[in-house]
Amino acid sequence: MESMYFTMKLLHILAAVVVMGTGAGIAFFMLMAVVSKNNTVIKVITKHVVLADWLFTFPFVLLQICTGGWLMQYLGFSFQSPWFQTVGSLYLLIGLCWMFVVWIQYRLKNIAQQEGFNVLDNRAFKRMFRCWLFLGFVAFSALIIVFYYMVFKPAKFF
Repeated sequence: MESMYFTMKLLHILAAVVVMGTGAGIAFFMLMAVVSKNNTVIKVITKHVVLADWLFTFPFVLLQICTGGWLMQYLGFSFQSPWFQTVGSLYLLIGLCWMFVVWIQYRLKNIAQQEGFNVLDNRAFKRMFRCWLFLGFVAFSALIIVFYYMVFKPAKFF
């Protein structure tokens, strides 16, 4: 059973790395595309960002939830503990942000694909992009806090 524990722990950590890495990569490339003000680049990147979220973020979030639940049970941690309630609430916040971020990404992609799209003139695109940045910042910040709780597991929360 000990080898199963280490396998699940490894999968849990790898899933966290993929989620964080994909999020950071998506944010970087989307930001660079918009800052470039190059409409063709924005069209391509908005399309690929949506795909990357579905290929990498979504399945690895599911893997992290499954392995995290297994690790909680194996280690005998209570799902009622303040630690889990805090981490679970933060993960829920991250998930809600992500759902809105993906919806916004689809909107940005659709706007960018329109005939005659020009990022400099499109207020809807700019407004949606600002929302996307804000939600991404909130989710990324919450994920860093989750990492802190996962690593340090503060005793006062158990």
